[in-house]
Parts: sequence; structure tokens; C-alpha cells
Amino acid sequence: MNQTTLSKSVNVKGVGLHTGVDVDMTLRPAPENTGYVFVRTDLDNFEIPASVEYISHCSYATTLMRRGVVLSTCEHLLSALRGCGVDNVFIDLDNIEIPILDGSSENFIELIESAGILEQELSRHTLRILERVDFEQGDRKMSIEPADNFEIDCVIEFPHPYINRQTYNFKLENGSFGREIAAARTFGFTHEIEMLRKANLALGGSLDNAIVLTEDGMLNQTPLRFDDEFVRHKILDIIGDLALLGMPIEGKITAEKSGHAVHAGLMSKLLKTERAWEIV
Repeated sequence: MNQTTLSKSVNVKGVGLHTGVDVDMTLRPAPENTGYVFVRTDLDNFEIPASVEYISHCSYATTLMRRGVVLSTCEHLLSALRGCGVDNVFIDLDNIEIPILDGSSENFIELIESAGILEQELSRHTLRILERVDFEQGDRKMSIEPADNFEIDCVIEFPHPYINRQTYNFKLENGSFGREIAAARTFGFTHEIEMLRKANLALGGSLDNAIVLTEDGMLNQTPLRFDDEFVRHKILDIIGDLALLGMPIEGKITAEKSGHAVHAGLMSKLLKTERAWEIV
């Protein structure tokens, strides 16, 4: 398989989920071996590569920082790029946060499809897992082990009638991301909203870009897109965060009650365990 980029530039405007700021974003074709590079057009085109080494914090979203310049909530866009098999893209934006759009990756998929995908000259690099690596944080667990393709086994558990315990097994193949994962929206609980707002987070959140759960139901008038939309969104987040490894993965991920910080912990441990992987 050869590397890919977009056939042309595409633009979208939206609002940041946590900052509430207006954002103008353009995805542009990039040369081979570029990977995903965020370009802050409001700061003299300052570049922040989508890489594990720039993860700054990951409480309610994954935030990157390079030399004091911040880029927030990148996981849904990175998930769409990886899910569509796009390797090299410049992502221009004029503010601190990727637009949340509808809270899923579906709008990003539509954007990528409208641009078209262009095959490039050089071969694609893949991170092949050779040995199992585990990471735990309390009752949150995540592992990666050898497999023939990219597969995720995910379990989540919340004491809520719409969620309880949900499990999903996902294999990335033949457009499966667009069919099974892309449309799953981010979610939160009403009891968290006040705390988030006090921390200056979720300022752009609304029922248009998130599922908001009450004690025993939800505020949204529109129905869930899948019965198990919540675990599918967790898989969406895992794919987006692991895109920060810089290339597609050949391996199986098992995640139980994981979150952005656990994803970052596993990636860091994996990279430090050099015998556990090779680049092919």
C-alpha cells in the first residue's frame, strides 16, 4: 500500500467544544512522510505535528502543545483521517481548538470524501506490534498485542440505564470506520456540566454536538444513532488518540473503561518498549 493525501483542499467552520470559540479550518494536501500537521494560521503558521511527544494534557479531550502553543480536541478529526486511510495532511486553523461539528467524526468523513483521496508514490509505513504491552490506571486497563490487522475490543461501564456495560469489537477494514464508528457522538452527564463550566470547559457544548444524559434519560430530542453509541464513540476516541503514533497500527487493542489519559499512557509505554514493535 502506498501513502495517501487529499486530492484538494477543503474548508469547514465551526465552534470549539470546550473553548466555545469560532474556528475556521482547512485540510490541505501534504507531501509523503508529512503525517498530520496542525498549522495555527493565527500565529504565523506555527506548526504542531500530531505526535505523542506533544501531548500536553488529556482530561476531557486530547490537547497538544509545542513551545507554549496549544491545539485542543484533536481526536475526532484524527480518527476520521486514520479511519479513511489518509496519511498526510496539513490542518490549518485560526484558533486554539478543532471544531466539534456534530460531536462525531461523520462531518469530517464527508469533508475528506468531498476532497477525494490521492495515492502517492512512496510506500506506507505501519507500526507492527511484536509483543503485548499493558497499561493500567486504577480500574482502567488497556493493552496492545500482535494481530494481523487493526482491531479494538472495547468495554465501557457507567451506572446509567442507557449505557450500563457495553462491549464492541471493531476491525478497521473496507470502510468499516464510516459504517460502524464515525457517526457515534461524544457524550456527557448533566451532573458534570456545572463542574466543567466552572473549569472553563464545555463552553461550546450543546445538544447539537453531544449526547447529554440526565440521571435516567437524556436531554436530546433526537434518538441515539446506535443502541451502543457510547462504546462506539470510545472506539472513535481510541483510534483518534492512537493516530498520534504517526502511522497505521498492525495490532489488537483491548480497552476497559479507558480514557484519553490511559490512551496516552499506553502509547508512551509502548514506544519505550522498543522490542515490542517494528516499523514495516
